Amino acid sequence: MSRLEYTVVLEPLPPEDGGGYLARVPELPGCMSDGETPEEAVVNVQDAVEAWIEAAREQGREVPRPAPVEVLTRAVA
Repeated sequence: MSRLEYTVVLEPLPPEDGGGYLARVPELPGCMSDGETPEEAVVNVQDAVEAWIEAAREQGREVPRPAPVEVLTRAVA
């Protein structure tokens, strides 16, 4: 299966939550993963995207088309 490209939003996780980074896909509600580094979080969320799409298809739900690819980062306030 080829991987579709979705927008990935990266957010640093606070130390009290274990640190690392959260990667989420706004176009796919509830689709997210994390990793120790931004790169690891992006790799991990690609697996989550595939699982999200597979589950949606099994349930007969529509799979949103991906918007143009963006990788966004935001500093912890």
